[in-house]
Amino acid sequence: MARPTPLSGYPEWLPAQRAVEQQVIDVLRRTFELHGFAGIETRAAEPMEQLLRKGEIDKEVYVLRRLHADPDEADDSRSLGLHFDLTVPFARYVLENAGKLEFPFRRYQIQKAWRGERPQEGRYREFCQADIDVVDVGELPFHYEVEVAEVMADAFAGLPLPPLRLQVNNRKVVQGFYEGLGIADVAGVLRTVDKLDKIGPAAVRSALVDEVGVSPSAADACLRLAEISGPDSAVVDRVRALGVTSDGLDEGLHELALLLDGMQAAVRPGFEVVADLKIARGLDYYTGTVYETQMAGYEHIGSICSGGRYDALATDGKTTYPGVGISFGVTRALGPLLTRGLLTASRSTPTCVLVALADDDSRSASRAVAAALRARGVPAEVAPNAQKYGKQIRFAQRRGIPYVWFPAGASADGVAAVRDIRSGEQVPADDASWLPPSEELRPAVVFEEVG
Repeated sequence: MARPTPLSGYPEWLPAQRAVEQQVIDVLRRTFELHGFAGIETRAAEPMEQLLRKGEIDKEVYVLRRLHADPDEADDSRSLGLHFDLTVPFARYVLENAGKLEFPFRRYQIQKAWRGERPQEGRYREFCQADIDVVDVGELPFHYEVEVAEVMADAFAGLPLPPLRLQVNNRKVVQGFYEGLGIADVAGVLRTVDKLDKIGPAAVRSALVDEVGVSPSAADACLRLAEISGPDSAVVDRVRALGVTSDGLDEGLHELALLLDGMQAAVRPGFEVVADLKIARGLDYYTGTVYETQMAGYEHIGSICSGGRYDALATDGKTTYPGVGISFGVTRALGPLLTRGLLTASRSTPTCVLVALADDDSRSASRAVAAALRARGVPAEVAPNAQKYGKQIRFAQRRGIPYVWFPAGASADGVAAVRDIRSGEQVPADDASWLPPSEELRPAVVFEEVG
């Protein structure tokens, strides 16, 4: 059999890299739970009509079908696709379980998703996302739009990442501005302006005029709005100075100012919040605040944490469940750092202690020592072979295991000992009480900043 080659767009991490990812997920989970978010997991597959209800995502959805499916199954309206994000499945989950949930419902979800896009750095066909959302019945107070951003900022504070910039906007601002200009195809303008960073202002202007049907003067006004950014509510005055008015614009500017003022407490070294009026998000279901997050030095990979307010994504026709959420792209953020070696773990194994073997007959005694250590939360394993102790130590060194435990029969005085193989220090030890420093119980995440 030929040696297999990697499958593009489906990352598989080595043990040390996976240890980093798991610790990041642990930080996210703990933070979300500290803020009262309950964890759920939704199925991987959804009916195609559910996946394609909102947004321009149809070209990226993976269709799920049996290899020997019936010929007519391809036309079945219940044909399935793999979910491309966690928000659309969550909306379906809320509708199905509304009678069993307490509202406002605070949920977090850390799970894989799939998109059939061209693989490149920061973009994958299979990836892990971490989402939080708050959903209510009928009405959702605005303060949750501040809160979900604050929760994610709290999580970021515990993650080994480069400096982050949270960019915020409000769809009511841009939509109200376009309506104030008399533009008919507001959704088309939103989608076009959202491509500004990818194709540049000249291409956006041409697309607005030639494809969306916007007048040249209105296209110029749209671009002037998109140029506005700033860290505080002073951006509101800059928007008003453009001379466009509408009720929706006034409401959006008020909410944007509240968000910026509310997020000031979350600003810290390595994390800033900026209003960016070109941010709109491409998916159609957003109706209020929208978020995008850039990672310093990796702006080319796009936003690593995005989301926003949605008012009508979850509705059964009688009752509407508005929500707001934000999603951290775990794979998108970590991938470039892991592949460059900037993020790694202090060891590739969770093992903290290797229990040495004096000889083959003493394996049961060594296993008992390892069991006693594990019972007190110390990850331990027994050496695979009863080789000379020097070889067993080198085995531990190759795997990054920091301590080797020598059973009582290994020394002349008949006392068990543990050696820190990095420093060479060896001390007598009792498997019923000895503990390593707490920071060495698990692999530590090491982040090497460049420059």
